Amino acid sequence: MKIIFVLYFTILLPLALAQLKVGFYKTSCPRAESIVKAAVQKRFNTDKSITAALLRMHFHDCFVRGCDASILIDSTNQSRSEKESGPNLTVRGYELIDEAKKALEKVCPSKVSCADIITLATRDSVVLAGGPSYDVPTGRRDGRVSNINEVNLPGPSLSVSQAFQSFKDKGLTMDDMVTLLGSHTVGVAHCFFFSGRLTNFQGTGKPDPSMDAGLVTTLKGICGNGSNPTAFLDQGTSFSFDNEFYRQIRGKKGVMKIDQELADDRLSSGIVSRFASNANLFRTRFAQAMVKMGNIQVLVGNAGEIRKNCRVIN
Repeated sequence: MKIIFVLYFTILLPLALAQLKVGFYKTSCPRAESIVKAAVQKRFNTDKSITAALLRMHFHDCFVRGCDASILIDSTNQSRSEKESGPNLTVRGYELIDEAKKALEKVCPSKVSCADIITLATRDSVVLAGGPSYDVPTGRRDGRVSNINEVNLPGPSLSVSQAFQSFKDKGLTMDDMVTLLGSHTVGVAHCFFFSGRLTNFQGTGKPDPSMDAGLVTTLKGICGNGSNPTAFLDQGTSFSFDNEFYRQIRGKKGVMKIDQELADDRLSSGIVSRFASNANLFRTRFAQAMVKMGNIQVLVGNAGEIRKNCRVIN
């Protein structure tokens, strides 16, 4: 059984990924990428936080059943979908994907997958926020299963080694993980994800000593009203896609526990230091890591389907 498992990942999986290619829709829907880009641009003009929202959606989709847009499927009377799981309750941006899909269906019915729309839209939003531009291989198909019980995502309170296990299981390296978490440079988090670090950290009655005292004061001010608001994960250039996040966590200004541990843990601190001092290196590696993540367990060929409505299985 182990030999068969290894053969699957070393032979069959690369053959499947080879069917993804840049410009997949060049003939079947030449305007596909420009239509998605226009929808993202329209939203970004009024809501710059959409970059963080799409990055989160893309990550949450790819880490459950692969990059198959299963996160977009609505629940039915018979089954509860991934959307209803705890980690996905604060995922947003679904209406943007709907808008892009509606525009695509008018021009190229049943040609462009919802999975590719998520991937393309995420790339376009990163570029608009000042991040790297990169080619996205397309040709993904949409999954036909979305199950709330299959959602098991790495949480913000994990250690570096614990979080890495989830990434490793998806074929990603430590460098990939530290790179992808750099997307927190445009991210936000609700207070309940980090409030335990502000007052009674691990029962000490004091704030987490690894957090800058000034940041503790700032976050207490934000989270003190009891309505579970959000705080920027990059307190410097919150809407700009840059390497400031790494500089912040090197200065003990990581908002979430996992962010700060990236800078403190010997498994990841060297990578953090390199990105903090070399913005171009981070941009290059981020583009590479995003393409790699976008290849996780993709459906290609005749697998899955091309949904007509991203929220509903055909």
